[in-house]
Amino acid sequence: MVLSRGVATLGALLSATGAVAFSSAGFGGGTLAQTRPSSALSARFTDGEDAPSSAAHSRRAWLQQSLLAASAVALAAPEKASAREVTDASSGELPDLPPEAVRSYLQYRFPLQLSADFYIFDLQNMVADTDEYGAISELVASKGARGGSGGASRIEREFVNPMRIIGLSMPPEFADDIRESQFAFERAMAKLTKATNGIKRDLPVEIDKEAVPKAKEAWEDGRVALNAFFGIINTATGLKGELVAIPPVGPNQQKEYGRSIRRYNEFVKKTRLCQNRGGPTLSAAWGQLMVSGYLQDSCGVEPLDGYFFQ
Repeated sequence: MVLSRGVATLGALLSATGAVAFSSAGFGGGTLAQTRPSSALSARFTDGEDAPSSAAHSRRAWLQQSLLAASAVALAAPEKASAREVTDASSGELPDLPPEAVRSYLQYRFPLQLSADFYIFDLQNMVADTDEYGAISELVASKGARGGSGGASRIEREFVNPMRIIGLSMPPEFADDIRESQFAFERAMAKLTKATNGIKRDLPVEIDKEAVPKAKEAWEDGRVALNAFFGIINTATGLKGELVAIPPVGPNQQKEYGRSIRRYNEFVKKTRLCQNRGGPTLSAAWGQLMVSGYLQDSCGVEPLDGYFFQ
């Protein structure tokens, strides 16, 4: 338990200073054991010279135990407060929305939050590095398919299409604002494409000194548009803060975002390994397999609810 770990940690620190040796296993029973005296003053106490009264010793032991307990609770508190409430179709204002809007929201809320994680944890770093501009071009490029027809780009699949589907299912009082935030995001991505176009790693071309500032500006425009979309959806569903907005760039950005980059990297890594293991067929259908629970059972990918409600 977190509480036991906190108590054990604090007990080890106190023991190292020669004050108290504390056993976390004995926390419930109030086990406190004084360490062997090492100072001359402590030796006098041991020999019976100027030994404190039993009442004073009891008060001191009680005070030490109370301090340890309070400190352990304080150490455990942050982890206890980190988990979010799991919601479903009966939560917030969802019962008052059209059935199609509820289905669309519950289906796409996880992919949209995962896309926001990608936007802050990966794409933000990519726009600052011209060596990554070739990869950015891949994000917005339509993929060729058999017959010569182009497929949707990653940005379309993971951002624009879910935004469009949810917007079309929402009541009119929300639909227009949702559509405007979607269009603003698309304009930002077009701006990002223009800023990074033609720049690739090891390609012997002169890079415009304005390329990086323009790419960062486009990223910021997209952040604002995506946050606007999340805000409208949270209002429509009555689930305040369920879709987590991306904070402005700054030294405390990831802390303010509140979602774990470690869990994101682990989730992406295991999903990619599972896709590669299954070959192109599994890779193409990974979204459906994820929703079905196949990836969690067979590949050790974190369950969707656990990842989404972190």
